[in-house]
Amino acid sequence: MSSVLNLEQINKTFVLKKNKPRLPLFTEVTLEIEKGKTLGIMGKSGAGKTTLGKIISGLEPVTSGQVKFCGKNIRELNPREFRYFRSQVQMMFQDPESALNPKKTISRILNDLRIITRLSPADHRLLTEETILQVGLHSDLLHYFPWQLSGGINQRVALARILMLKPRVIVLDEPTSALDLSTQAQILQLLKNLQQEMLISYVFISHDEAVVHWMSHRIGQLADQGFKITSSI
Repeated sequence: MSSVLNLEQINKTFVLKKNKPRLPLFTEVTLEIEKGKTLGIMGKSGAGKTTLGKIISGLEPVTSGQVKFCGKNIRELNPREFRYFRSQVQMMFQDPESALNPKKTISRILNDLRIITRLSPADHRLLTEETILQVGLHSDLLHYFPWQLSGGINQRVALARILMLKPRVIVLDEPTSALDLSTQAQILQLLKNLQQEMLISYVFISHDEAVVHWMSHRIGQLADQGFKITSSI
């Protein structure tokens, strides 16, 4: 069993008003993300599933506890190490349109990644074309704007942008709930195929129990007093 990322006794609280007591969202969350496996996360509405996903991907700070990437507390990473961590642990959101700049073509959106990949223009263009094909799209789409495309296609574009960074972990926050049933099934199968091919670890957040069970190797329930694994295969 190879662990890529660990959360140890994570606590998260919010301050709604100045000089008011902190309100706990969840406490004592400990979990492990294994290489090439999917950890499903369920919980009631308001339990903090999306916030937990953002904590895992470094987008939200913890109140206390440790997030460890490859055994090292991300709070102790230097700027260069943290940038690498952020490229390796990505988050895919529910609404693909909100994650894509409507004023840019798909080509320009993906070309912005050159800042991170540091590839030559020719190599980056080749990577773009290969990744677009990998997610089941055609390079003709590169000239379109997100608002000209369907939700399912935009979700594949969002996934392509993530895959171009060659991440170890992808946090999937309700990635298909905004799509019709047929498109949902296609995206979920694509995610499974990519995991087998690339050994990516997923954190799959959803309220749909059937989908979570189909996607996940282990499933846990998030509550205000921790995280508990409820089933595993």
